[in-house]
Amino acid sequence: MEIKKIEITSEMLGIRIDKVLSSIIDKSREIISDDIKDGHVLVNGKVVKPSYKLEENDEVTYQFDDPKPLDLEGEDLGLEIVYEDDDVAVVNKPSGMVVHPAAGNQEHTLVNGLLYQMDLDSTINGVIRPGIVHRIDKDTSGLLMIAKNDKAMESLSEQLKSHSCNRIYVGLVYGTIGENEGKVIAPIGRDKDDRKKMCVTESGKEAITHFSVLERYNGFTLLQFKLETGRTHQIRVHMKFIGHPLVGDPVYGPRHVIGNNGQYLHAKTIGFKHPTTGEYMEFTSELPEYFTEMLSTLTKREI
Repeated sequence: MEIKKIEITSEMLGIRIDKVLSSIIDKSREIISDDIKDGHVLVNGKVVKPSYKLEENDEVTYQFDDPKPLDLEGEDLGLEIVYEDDDVAVVNKPSGMVVHPAAGNQEHTLVNGLLYQMDLDSTINGVIRPGIVHRIDKDTSGLLMIAKNDKAMESLSEQLKSHSCNRIYVGLVYGTIGENEGKVIAPIGRDKDDRKKMCVTESGKEAITHFSVLERYNGFTLLQFKLETGRTHQIRVHMKFIGHPLVGDPVYGPRHVIGNNGQYLHAKTIGFKHPTTGEYMEFTSELPEYFTEMLSTLTKREI
């Protein structure tokens, strides 16, 4: 059981507590409302109604029950293991694959494939996310670090936290970007109107994305991204924010979606220090076929 203190910002004052919590916690408003009624949410140490409107200096705590174990089975999904030793692995996730199971979705995930192809002795993330150090979106392809034991999990997680990992993505965006390189510094938080989406908001967490131009096409630009932080949907949100959303993005892009594989975004490079040897290791993967086929249909543009 975990008790978490919820940070209340000025934007939340005067708003129903069930609505506020549903905007920052990955649960439906109905479930949160039930949790409030059951006494799992306290305001200043007291039980309140879901309709309670937050006031200045309120202290809100949320008691989370321990996650129920999932009966996970390994599946032969033919994962591409780029590298593997006793401590770590690097896997090339295909577009369309969810990284780890969730309620109602316990099959065909990356974790199912990992359980079939390797021995995972990492218990820090529990039965739901064994070995998973970081995630990429379902429709984003590319490289992920996998921790095979707790020592590796602690080391790789700390490297992510300290921003010492090297993570480079390649993505295709709408429009022509004139400058050869740039940086987006804009805080990201959950969208108040749609809890499944993220957005740039003053109340969000710091987010920094570096980008550079790889190729310009008529109406499109191929970019390389280097993440300084790792917020949910960071590249997708930042590109929308500067007016160049990712091609194929059904959430943050134009209403008319191009392609059938989701956003054209690929985690091309991952670099980190080995948890045991301390040696810096870096791995790179090529763009998937559907991505290169899209590029072949575009006309290069000279500026």
